Amino acid sequence: MLYLTRKTGQTIVINDNIEVTVIEVKGRAVKLGFTFPPEATVLRKEIHEKILRENIEAARAGEEFASVNLDADLLAARLGQKPKA
Repeated sequence: MLYLTRKTGQTIVINDNIEVTVIEVKGRAVKLGFTFPPEATVLRKEIHEKILRENIEAARAGEEFASVNLDADLLAARLGQKPKA
């Protein structure tokens, strides 16, 4: 992890197209301003982690659903029926 010391009004540049500026420091809170291209995504880490967890849960549910469909298709084939599309 890179550590930098910046004062209010000072900026850092990331990848030539993302700027992070220290807007205000009050006690233990720091207000940052971001300038970045429209295709970039900026999320608070806790929101990013929540989205990842939800995506993993959805993928697992999808896998379970797919295996249920597969089992139903195998059963249908054993019964001489056509599997559902």
